[in-house]
Amino acid sequence: MAETESRGEDYEEQHVHTVYEQIASHFSSTRYKPWPIIERFLKDLPVGSVGLDIGCGNGKYLAVNPHIFIVGSDRSNNLVEIASQHQPHSVVVADILDLPHQLRFFDFAISIAVVHHLSTPGRRAQAIRSILDTLKPGGKALVYVWALEQESSRRGWSEQDDPDVMVPWVMHGSKKRRKEGHEESAVSGQTTSRTFHRYYHLYRKGELEHDIRAAGGRLTESGYEKDNWWAIATPDLQ
Repeated sequence: MAETESRGEDYEEQHVHTVYEQIASHFSSTRYKPWPIIERFLKDLPVGSVGLDIGCGNGKYLAVNPHIFIVGSDRSNNLVEIASQHQPHSVVVADILDLPHQLRFFDFAISIAVVHHLSTPGRRAQAIRSILDTLKPGGKALVYVWALEQESSRRGWSEQDDPDVMVPWVMHGSKKRRKEGHEESAVSGQTTSRTFHRYYHLYRKGELEHDIRAAGGRLTESGYEKDNWWAIATPDLQ
């Protein structure tokens, strides 16, 4: 799938945001265990740090470190409602390209599995710039994106594959029922299911670092974890 100028906000609304609104509850039920590098990043922050989780989903990272304060945001109203349970942290509905936060104010930011949903190179770089703009001098951001290099995973993508893909999410429903006179009974072994497709741009090795530099960031660390590329960056305020 080649990238075209027709992609953008409307494309993402159809193939990302609308999907997450529909699958929010089911998606949340599968997202509960912090990834090690993200947990380490959050737990290593100084006591009293204030930061952002941009694209917080169900808010599973908000309570990792009780000694910091996080403002979470997500485009999905339904996911933000779920994330609001993680008190005393705050959550807000917001787009990564139009964040409502004060610029150069926060000590840190994380954005996990979000930037890869932006559908053009320019919009992805703009998203990273938006993250970096929230940080005060010396602040740092941790960004995660799905990797194209996943030969050892169940997905099996490799460098030879198209990096722009539609990834299915299957939601299984209750068992089908049939009417018998005025009563209904479950049909043995038959369940309803619905498949949703979400747009992803799969990042090649070095591409995330390139986008961070293009967005005006300075890399401090980067690597690969569980089919993801990740990087820690600070804003270049010179």
